[in-house]
Amino acid sequence: MNEYNTEAPSAESREAGELQAQEKSATDELNNKYLRLYAEFDNYRKRVNKDKEELVKYGNESIIHELLPIIDSLELALKHAAGEPITGIVQGVEMTLKELQRTLEKFGLIKINAAGREFDPSIHHAMTQAEREDIEENMVAEELRAGYLYRDKVLRPSLVVVSMKPQRKAENQQSEETEAADITENIEED
Repeated sequence: MNEYNTEAPSAESREAGELQAQEKSATDELNNKYLRLYAEFDNYRKRVNKDKEELVKYGNESIIHELLPIIDSLELALKHAAGEPITGIVQGVEMTLKELQRTLEKFGLIKINAAGREFDPSIHHAMTQAEREDIEENMVAEELRAGYLYRDKVLRPSLVVVSMKPQRKAENQQSEETEAADITENIEED
């Protein structure tokens, strides 16, 4: 009887140990699932908050982009009226343009100053190159259409003419140097 009693508690304790191990394994698995789910939810929450901030920050981008041709038209009207005496219409267009620009600046629109600056392909779109001796190479020689930043993002790049060194002068200088070398050789031979 003594042997029997000794084996019985041992079998029960093995079963209890196995049951505890299974429960611990199940608890660990559920805990890991909970931690993964919590991390996924936290990432989702952060992504939604970031998207929400972007929406608030750039929510007006499309309407501001649609207003840029109006600014272009008003600037073009003033450019064409530049030689004429100032009339009420010109003053009205000038005031309307300034007020529109001031209002859009409040919402984050910034005009890109391109003329006379170094060409930057991230904010300028080169339409052509022009040979210019009066400014350095790879500089914006002329702005064809204004570009704009909306907050920290390029809304529309400036259309520009980029300067380059005159090719003819370099070619003429090479040919003059070649002619001078030929003349020097001819003189030395004589």
